[in-house]
Amino acid sequence: MKFKRILLKLSGEALAGTQGSGIDGDMLSKISSEITELHKLGVEVAVVVGGGNIHRGVAGATKGMDRASSDYMGMMATVINSLALQDSLEREGVYTRVLSAIEMNQVAELYIRRKAIRHLEKKRVVIFAAGTGNPYFTTDTTAALRANEIGADIIMKATKVDGVYDKDPMTNPDAVKYDKISFIDVLKNGIKVMDSVAISLCMDNDMDIMIFNMFEAGNIKRAVEGQEIGTLVTKK
Repeated sequence: MKFKRILLKLSGEALAGTQGSGIDGDMLSKISSEITELHKLGVEVAVVVGGGNIHRGVAGATKGMDRASSDYMGMMATVINSLALQDSLEREGVYTRVLSAIEMNQVAELYIRRKAIRHLEKKRVVIFAAGTGNPYFTTDTTAALRANEIGADIIMKATKVDGVYDKDPMTNPDAVKYDKISFIDVLKNGIKVMDSVAISLCMDNDMDIMIFNMFEAGNIKRAVEGQEIGTLVTKK
């Protein structure tokens, strides 16, 4: 394996599968199986999962809801997804811990950096829930922050497309895919990889991001092996 410790960023929409919302049991099992395979190979895996399949803070705010309240609801949605992923992984026989940025002792441990690292060293999958614990920050920013805190080798962002394009490949058949792109170019050209706060945090701390298609079976393993799939966002 090229990478020994990774942070896997999953969108909430990924868990919804073809349903469009909620949690698709088949998709949850598929994701869990791929994470389990990495775990068996000795890779230390941390996960940040979004909550967009249940509630998206920005969308709520555009409909008149207070932005802070809407974001806190989104954080609760990430906890629901994290617990679902934990249950699925443990049914695969993988010891898993959910660490929440908001204290809720009955369902998750409170996030403490040293505790998270210790869980990873003990070969437990760690799922970071409730974002950063603050409104106005996305789960992309959470992924960038936690990856740097735990000393991950790379952030792997699983998406619906096979990399980063100069324009939306879904609506533009002439879109050009990047094999590698710099953080500066992402920010300068407004390319939607992660939000600008997350990109800046990764750029300042030399934390590479791999964007790849998670719906192709085995892609997570290929990415960890160092195969050239997707797009690498890097400072170099």
